[in-house]
Amino acid sequence: MKCDCHSGQVCPYSPLYFIYAPYFQGKYAFNPVIWGPDYASGVSVSGRLGRFDYAVEMKNASLSSRPESWYITENGFENPTFSSRVGFRPNEAWNFGFSGSEGPYFRREAESSLPPGRDISDYREFVLGQDISFAWHHLQLWAEFYEARFEVPNVGDADTFAYYVEAKYKFTPQLFGAVRWNQQLFNKINSGYGGKDRWSPDLGRIDVAVTYRLTTHAQLKLQYSFQHETTAPGEDNHCWLHSLPSASNDPMLPISL
Repeated sequence: MKCDCHSGQVCPYSPLYFIYAPYFQGKYAFNPVIWGPDYASGVSVSGRLGRFDYAVEMKNASLSSRPESWYITENGFENPTFSSRVGFRPNEAWNFGFSGSEGPYFRREAESSLPPGRDISDYREFVLGQDISFAWHHLQLWAEFYEARFEVPNVGDADTFAYYVEAKYKFTPQLFGAVRWNQQLFNKINSGYGGKDRWSPDLGRIDVAVTYRLTTHAQLKLQYSFQHETTAPGEDNHCWLHSLPSASNDPMLPISL
């Protein structure tokens, strides 16, 4: 899930720049809450104790970091990120998880743009996450919730809440469908002129997908997505996707807000 926070290469020089720069620069110039699959360098420990499972890790880059920050040659362990997750499976149908992460998100080249007397370790990304899944006969349900805070120079705390809820139903051994609702909400920050403004427009999107399994190794996917006022008032986004990927248990194509 994406948020319009700076890329970690330079800090915003004012609240207004932080709020309105996304309208004039490409999305890649700004940070996500979680990049997605995170292959940053580091160490991790995981295991299981009865109905509980756990994982703890230390990595050289934050959850919002991009692939170019994952290599030790680019980013050492001077400012590590610590993350953990605890899961609980009371029975075969239910699975619950609670996770957290914190660490600096600026890259080294941003240090010269920080306020005097401050360094990278003074500005951190905090993420709390909750996940839940349920499976019963032909029905599967998933939901994930994330509360994130970026400590932003010259701005303060920029908070955002993102979540999705997804349902999948298998109609036949070969045909199944899914629907997912995604939403991201942003708090208000001081504009620098005595008022408060939302630091990014709230986002909401619905995705519907149908998958037909052709063989053990191939399946056909058709997906429709609708997002209201994607970039500006009145600018809705309709997207049709179709593909013939290798077989997967997830009927949705990769999606991020």
